[in-house]
Amino acid sequence: MNQPTTILLGAIAGFTIFIGLPVARLRRLSRTTTGFLNAIATGILIFLLWDVVSKASEPVTTALDDLHHGQVGTFLGLAGVFAAGITVGLMSLVSFNQWSGKRFGRQGSRLLRGPGAMAVDAATMPSGRWLAMMIAVGLGLHNLSEGLAIGEAAVRGAISFAAVLIIGFGLHNITEGFGIAAPMASDDQRPTWTFLLLAGLVGGAPTFLGTMVGYSVSNTYFFVLFLALAAGALIYIISEMFNVGRKLNTPAMLGWGVLVGFLAGYGTDLILTYAGT
Repeated sequence: MNQPTTILLGAIAGFTIFIGLPVARLRRLSRTTTGFLNAIATGILIFLLWDVVSKASEPVTTALDDLHHGQVGTFLGLAGVFAAGITVGLMSLVSFNQWSGKRFGRQGSRLLRGPGAMAVDAATMPSGRWLAMMIAVGLGLHNLSEGLAIGEAAVRGAISFAAVLIIGFGLHNITEGFGIAAPMASDDQRPTWTFLLLAGLVGGAPTFLGTMVGYSVSNTYFFVLFLALAAGALIYIISEMFNVGRKLNTPAMLGWGVLVGFLAGYGTDLILTYAGT
């Protein structure tokens, strides 16, 4: 598979994220429905956190085994990159939250309403657009690593495996698009198509960029770094999603929604794994 074809297919895999984004413009949803959508999105993100941490840990674990042969430097380097990536991914969003919270609209005067439901004070809740953009950033880092995998598979000549990755990641990104869109379903105003386009580019375009880099450069340290950055970002985002979810859902509804989202993410990953074996 030549480079232009690989990059084109990598772009298609990334931009399937736009398929799930129109959910953000749905209105007239009850508070229960909105809360359940947010819980499903939280479950998807929990699965992605588990997925990226397990993938980032594989090279570190392999290097740990090599300690028996006296290869200390590789392990220390990869472990350091892993720890630094999670730290930067998490704390950068904490800092960005402090800087941008007011600008993106943690609007204390806004009330979140649903037909027949009690109003929920939004003073302590992030706006849907702010949270959606944070999710897009975390998913973008995750998709960058997916693009690296596509590019590396293609350049090694593993054409069938690269094709499976493209199809699998494309399906996976549809669920990720929903994860970005769900928090905005609770906003009083519909997000503009321009904002959805921006969120989709932030979340999906890194797959395209990662495919280009992966086709040209194969580097384990980069792979671990991008996955660890994504993991750190997802830890912060999930904590915010749970904060919203507890205000919108009963404990049982939150639990069921998270379960449905996690199994949806896990199911698409199983399809990808099975097709690649």
